[in-house]
Amino acid sequence: MARSPFSTAFWRSPLRGPWFTSVLGVVLLGGITVLFVTGLVSYAAYNPDLSPVNDQTPDKGILGFYLFAWPTHPVWLYRLTQGVHVTLGITLIPVLLAKLWSVVPRLFTLPPARSVAHALERISLLLLVGGGLFEFTTGVLNVQLDYVFPGSFYPLHFYGAWVFFTAFVVHAALKVPAAVRNLRRAREAGEARETGELVSPSPAEPTVSRRGALGLVGGASLLLFGTTAGQSFDGPLRETALLAPHGGPEPGSGPGGFQINKTAGYAGISAAETSEEAWRLVVTGRTGTVRLSRADLLRLPLHSSALPIACVEGWATSDQWWRGVRLRDLAELVGHGDPSDVLVESLQRHGAFRRAALRANQVADPRSLLALQVNGEDLTLDHGYPARVIVPAAPGVLNTKWVARMAFGEL
Repeated sequence: MARSPFSTAFWRSPLRGPWFTSVLGVVLLGGITVLFVTGLVSYAAYNPDLSPVNDQTPDKGILGFYLFAWPTHPVWLYRLTQGVHVTLGITLIPVLLAKLWSVVPRLFTLPPARSVAHALERISLLLLVGGGLFEFTTGVLNVQLDYVFPGSFYPLHFYGAWVFFTAFVVHAALKVPAAVRNLRRAREAGEARETGELVSPSPAEPTVSRRGALGLVGGASLLLFGTTAGQSFDGPLRETALLAPHGGPEPGSGPGGFQINKTAGYAGISAAETSEEAWRLVVTGRTGTVRLSRADLLRLPLHSSALPIACVEGWATSDQWWRGVRLRDLAELVGHGDPSDVLVESLQRHGAFRRAALRANQVADPRSLLALQVNGEDLTLDHGYPARVIVPAAPGVLNTKWVARMAFGEL
């Protein structure tokens, strides 16, 4: 028996072959394309050209192209796109691992390059494998709220996505025609008659058929889907999300009865600095600065909005009933009759999104509020008391909690 992985006889699994690899490849072709598109949509949702505060990717160059201001309609837009991105990414993990297993002999092919085209394929394969493992690993860690990255998740995942997808496109251009041919041949001749470099010259006795192996991969994907997708919903569906930090039963009812990422304690927010006596909202704009207590805000015209919260980790809440002052009314207080951009700052002293910028179209939307209450009661401290921003269709981190300052004007 061969002892070296550089020998074709070393790889004896009877499952490997063009048909098995091609089926997995076709699934990944569609799935990864959707992942990349929804990832770009998530990037757009941060309005990256609005302010460096919102975009954590230095020297992005042409990779940071940005086509449109993020809309506020429909209110569930980010809940849908990011839910698809995260849930699909987790669901594809068994498919990705099976695909990598199916082609691992190619990583040990000698000579390393037989031609320019072969060298290009090998390089794209190495970048594809490394980039894929990196993107899926960092994505899963972020979903699980394990921020153990050697830097910010945001730029790491952003640049990693471009490396991975570029290699993916090159690899697909080289391999899709062959994959289509392999599937056609298998349909015509049957998978048992396969030949090719992935087929072992001395296969071991099979313990499962290739279709059976695909069934196992598909079953694993369905299991991950079923134990993750529920985090984007409420009620019984959320309780099925056993693998998601925001799965399980809701944390209660009333103003604190919906999901949360960072508590006031985690953010270093104390009850003393949010008290009626200590807290003031500082609003600046064209005509100067206004300082408002919570009582002052409650005397302004109040409005209600039914809006969800949706976060980059893929979890979301259903619509909560928010009540507070419209952002466009606060803009008008400081001389911006036509709503402008706004930079919102939190009492939170540390963290990538202790400040967030919103575009004029978000400020102008009548459902965009500086919320003082939720579900008929005052905000809890963990949900942003004494005041928080809530904007339709915006990523959760842009709905700043414990708001201390709002600066209206062009950013």
